[in-house]
Amino acid sequence: MLGIILTGHGSFATGLYEAAVQIIGRQPQFTAINFPDGMSSEELQQQLTKAVKECDKGDGVIFFTDILGGSPFRQAAILSYELNNIEVISGTNLPMLLEMLLERDQLDIQNFRLQAIDFAKSGITSLWHENQKKPLNKEECSDGI
Repeated sequence: MLGIILTGHGSFATGLYEAAVQIIGRQPQFTAINFPDGMSSEELQQQLTKAVKECDKGDGVIFFTDILGGSPFRQAAILSYELNNIEVISGTNLPMLLEMLLERDQLDIQNFRLQAIDFAKSGITSLWHENQKKPLNKEECSDGI
């Protein structure tokens, strides 16, 4: 099973972690590392390195980060260059995280990355867009809509 490490600015990581646990329960090989104001990049790197050792049971680790190019992303990227079987995904949102937590034991690390990106893109929508998918029923048409 792939390990998953959430990281991001402020309380981004623990906020998503707690929401995921509330919805689907505690998950193995899943942790969150915040990057609060005042923490150095070196401190973040140490915590991420420790998290990789705890979450990787041999299949690899996925970092889910908040912002492309931000410190959490950059520190995870450094680890991905130093260690094998690490992927870094930015722009993390809750629907993508939940789906991928539930799919990770069925995917290798490369297919996981591809599926996560596809799912994230398809999961962004609006109420208006969703309403456009519904065909009007007869009552709605007869009411002058």
